[in-house]
Amino acid sequence: MNTNKQHIITTIKNHKVKISIGVIFGVYWLFCLPSILFEDPTSTVVESREGDLLGARIADDGQWRFPALDSIPERFEKCITLFEDEYFYKHPGFNPVAMGKALYGNLTTDKRRGGSTITQQVIRLSRKNSERTYAEKLVELVKATRLEATYSKEEILNMYATYAPFGGNVVGLETASWRYFGIPASQLSWGQSAALAVLPNNPSIVRPGKNDSTLSRKRNQLLKKLWEKGTIDKTTYELSVLEALPGKPYPLPQITPHLTERIRKETPGKRIKTTVQSALQKQLNRISKEHYLQLRQNEIYNLSIVVMDVQTKEVIGYVGNAPTTGKHQKDVDIVARPRSTGSVLKPLLYAGMLDEGQILPESLVVDVPTNINGYQPQNFDKEFNGAVPASKALARSLNIPAVRMLRSYGLDKFYGNLQEMDIAYIDKPSTYYGLSLILGGAESSLWEITKTYAGFAHTLHTYTSTSSEYTADAFQGYSYIKKNATTKLSLQSEPPIFDAGAIYNTLETLRSVNRPTGEENWQFYEDAQPIAWKTGTSYGFKDAWAVGVTPQYAIGVWVGNADGEGRPGVTGIQAAAPLFFDVLHTLPTDGRWFAQPYDALAEIMVCSKSGSKAGIYCPDTKKVLVPEAGTHSVSCDFHKQIYVTNSGNYRVNSDCYELDQMKAEVRFVLSPTVAFYYAGKHPDYNVLPPLHPDCDVLGEQPMSFIYPKKDQHVVLPKDFDEQHNDVIFKLAHRNPDTKVFWYLNERFVGETETFHELAIAPEEGIYIITAVDADGKELKQEITISKS
Repeated sequence: MNTNKQHIITTIKNHKVKISIGVIFGVYWLFCLPSILFEDPTSTVVESREGDLLGARIADDGQWRFPALDSIPERFEKCITLFEDEYFYKHPGFNPVAMGKALYGNLTTDKRRGGSTITQQVIRLSRKNSERTYAEKLVELVKATRLEATYSKEEILNMYATYAPFGGNVVGLETASWRYFGIPASQLSWGQSAALAVLPNNPSIVRPGKNDSTLSRKRNQLLKKLWEKGTIDKTTYELSVLEALPGKPYPLPQITPHLTERIRKETPGKRIKTTVQSALQKQLNRISKEHYLQLRQNEIYNLSIVVMDVQTKEVIGYVGNAPTTGKHQKDVDIVARPRSTGSVLKPLLYAGMLDEGQILPESLVVDVPTNINGYQPQNFDKEFNGAVPASKALARSLNIPAVRMLRSYGLDKFYGNLQEMDIAYIDKPSTYYGLSLILGGAESSLWEITKTYAGFAHTLHTYTSTSSEYTADAFQGYSYIKKNATTKLSLQSEPPIFDAGAIYNTLETLRSVNRPTGEENWQFYEDAQPIAWKTGTSYGFKDAWAVGVTPQYAIGVWVGNADGEGRPGVTGIQAAAPLFFDVLHTLPTDGRWFAQPYDALAEIMVCSKSGSKAGIYCPDTKKVLVPEAGTHSVSCDFHKQIYVTNSGNYRVNSDCYELDQMKAEVRFVLSPTVAFYYAGKHPDYNVLPPLHPDCDVLGEQPMSFIYPKKDQHVVLPKDFDEQHNDVIFKLAHRNPDTKVFWYLNERFVGETETFHELAIAPEEGIYIITAVDADGKELKQEITISKS
């Protein structure tokens, strides 16, 4: 009885032990796999919109290991399963028959043979264990069954194809395909697929370029097996065995090297599909190389190009730099680097003033010598126009009108507009830049400027293609990363910054900008594409810009030297414009222009000569479409009614002349200084006749100083003989035939007639300069003179 009881107790204990072991094994099996099987860093891979490889960067551990593919190409799948694991789709993670054969062979022969399945090899790759012991095999077997229970066969095969070694620092099928054959894995032939399928089996012995006989034998054996099983036909087999073996690794494509590096810094180790169009990008690379070869003859070594789709906000072309040398900073991505903006911000100011009704498109703006607290802007041609339509001032990129317009509009207000347009590089207070902001006194990148111009076109496109509505983010959201889904537009009734009417008038003005040599007669070609564009040149000829938009595209071009060295010829029209239009000609075109935003425009009568809203004395008027705010702009005050003698020789009034001996005339009247320069450009300008000697107009000042201006500090430079130059006083008088007498601190220094310019050589000091005309009219001004 006691013996039976003891036996029962022993049996129960044994069962408990077995159950405990089973539970422990079950728990181990359940949790034996880490949550992330592979933590190896992967390469950064950049693809075009079409899926073409644009470039790649090596993984952080020095391996070329591309991120996993979505699926394995069928040819490689057939090859690798037949070579490594013929029953891959049937076993539960291990193949007992293969393992038995391997164990028998290892015990009875000197050759070592493995019986691991692909699943077991995935486990071995993840564990990075080089020991090939039976204990390690047992661990791999257990974990392989767990892997099979967790992942599908397709996922397991993808892991193998991603992390299997292919010789040297080449890891993974896609990497090997590019490195050994220069093509994506999806395009591998049967011969190429077979060659790659045999490599992971022993990559340390079978290396491309070495042991070719071994590699050839293994590949051909696999191809023959494929033929014998009916996977390929005889002809395919015979052609495949004749294919070349992989040799020296191919360099990876470098179609967008700077964009690839930019993406590596932003999202390292990812496969990124961009919006770049592969065919267009290759054309841009070709164009940039052609222009680089020309520019470097003038010691200009760098350029950059960016092309955006203004409707989708996608970047479709990106050239970060010229194919220059390391000495000339070939690795610098100039698209993203800040550079002096030159004149490319001027259209933004023009649009702002139109938007508020401060000007109309052709309103006259002043272009005379200007001194604002010591700041003296100059036009590129060093000339003055007196007065010029705002549209022409923009189209001709005149600096003095731009500075005066910015002062009138408000520096802080304009600075605020730039911040709203997300021009982030302009990040210092507005007072830091001052009025030079409009002439390149600030820095921005080609990326920021191009997407700002694109924002203009996007605003206009959205407004005319919807029910007269705007998008809040017209100036944001431009990207080179392909989005998985289309972003729905968020529409609003109010413009984000400028209304569609102001933008349309601005683009119409930029459309009239003269094109470079060879493009003058573009409008006569049937397939010509209108474009609103602007050039820019920084001080010292260091930066040349050309930026523009069509209804479909925004194009930005920069040319110069990355190290900031200025060169003659680094101007927007000479260096950047030819490249800009070559880029334009590569883009598809239908010749369309922006639709007029009728709901944002109003038709008004304007003075044909002054461009202002027509006044009561304007003799010639015309209808134009202007932004709604323009309807509240000031009327023309340039045309005035005056009274002259019957002969027209003198101006008179009823206080000094008989009514029946005078007549009324309407004249186009400018201030003396403006008229002085305006008349030089417009021979038909009719100067006001002088006042009759017996008449006077209370408060009228017939003359004004051109140089020096009020409170100006004049510095006398030295000439080549080390002698100080004279200072030349200039004055404009409404009556050019009168005499003017000049005094310096009440000391008479000379007189002038017709051309009122007087050269003197004063000593350093503070002076009161006085001019008195023949009628006794007097003008005084304080100046400071010093010597260099």
